[in-house]
Amino acid sequence: MVLITHYPWYRLVDYKLVLVLTRSYFSQGTNGKLVCDGQFICKTIELPWKENQKGISCIPEGYYLLRKRYSQKFQWHIEVVAVKNRSFILLHPANNAMNELNGCIAPVTKHSGAGLGLQSRQAFSLIKKLVYTALEQSAVVSLIVQS
Repeated sequence: MVLITHYPWYRLVDYKLVLVLTRSYFSQGTNGKLVCDGQFICKTIELPWKENQKGISCIPEGYYLLRKRYSQKFQWHIEVVAVKNRSFILLHPANNAMNELNGCIAPVTKHSGAGLGLQSRQAFSLIKKLVYTALEQSAVVSLIVQS
């Protein structure tokens, strides 16, 4: 059982879902592999690492919480919470990190180059279902980003 204290209220949580994103860095983008409980979920693409600069860099490696978020542009998607010096870091569909991302993470089915991928909407659908199902069961859902 885990006591969560970073919400406006305290609650006990029995269920945790931990996603692990393992990255490879390239000058034109960052490619990753996302797993949960040792099971492969999908690949990811991000901007290259540029010292966490807003809009041009992927986020720092670390531990983050995930939550549901809605916007008109992306509809229902996933937000990476409390990224240092950054806001609105999302998991959403995109196939070209340099053209479609501003620091967010895009799930893809297959890498097609550094920061490039294929069938992002299909991969995002898998992650969204996994994360939303856990959140609906009052789980704490987290993301570990590592190299």
